[in-house]
Amino acid sequence: MAERKLILVCNDDGITAPGIRALIAVAKEFGDVVVVAPDKPQSAMGHAITINATLRVNPILMDGDTEYACSGTPVDCIKLAVNKILHRKPDLLVSGINHGSNASINVIYSGTMSAAMEGALERIPSIGFSLLDHSIDADFSAAQEVARKLIPMALEKGIPEGICLNVNIPNVTQELIKGIRICRQADANWEEEFDERKDPSGKTYFWLTGVFRNYDSGTDTDVWALEHNYVSVVPCKFDITAHDTLGTFKTWEQDV
Repeated sequence: MAERKLILVCNDDGITAPGIRALIAVAKEFGDVVVVAPDKPQSAMGHAITINATLRVNPILMDGDTEYACSGTPVDCIKLAVNKILHRKPDLLVSGINHGSNASINVIYSGTMSAAMEGALERIPSIGFSLLDHSIDADFSAAQEVARKLIPMALEKGIPEGICLNVNIPNVTQELIKGIRICRQADANWEEEFDERKDPSGKTYFWLTGVFRNYDSGTDTDVWALEHNYVSVVPCKFDITAHDTLGTFKTWEQDV
C-alpha cells in the first residue's frame, strides 16, 4: 500500500488565522497534514530568522488534531519542522492562505512566501497562496478551489528543485475567476510615506503608509492577471544573481 503524501502547512498571519484554517482543510483532502505556524501574526517578516532569542514550539489541539504553534518567524517554523518535528521530508509545503496580496514586489517582504522559499531551499516542492483581501472576514472559498487544483498537480507533476510557486487569487467570487495564468513578476513598487503621529503621552511615532504603483505595461505579469480576474502563478527561486549583468561587470575583475 502506497504511503500517504505528507503535507507541511505554514503561514505568516498566525496559526489561528482564517486563511490557514481554510488551507489546512483543503490539504487534508490530499494527504497527511502537519501544521507548524507562528503563534502570532508575523506578516512582512520576509526571510527573517530568530538568532538572539529562544524559540519555543507548543503542541496545541486545533480542529481535533495536534498542531504546532511556534514563537518564531515563518522561516523558523519551516526550519524547526524539517529538523525537529517531522519524521521525514514532506512531499509538499503549502503556505497561506495569506490575507492580502503577495504579487510583484510584495514577494520580498512576505513571510508567507519566505516560508515557501525556505521549503524550496530544503528541496521541498512548495507553494505560497495569497488572497487579495486583508479582511479577517474574507471569503476564502474561491482560493480553496484554486488550492484544490494546484495541490494535486504539484504532488503528481512535481515542481522543479529549488523553485517555489507564488500564487495570488483575485478578490472575486469563484464564478468571476477566468482561469489560471503562469506569469512573471510585475515591475512595480510602493511609494512609501511615514505618517508622523503623537501618542497619548505626546511622544512622536511613525506609521508606514504608501501607494502601490505598477510601472509595467506587460500583459504577462501577475499584476495584469489579477486585475483581469485571473489567478497568477509566478515560479520563484532563491538565486538573486543578476545574470544578465555579469558581462557588464567583467571588466571590474582584478588579479592581486
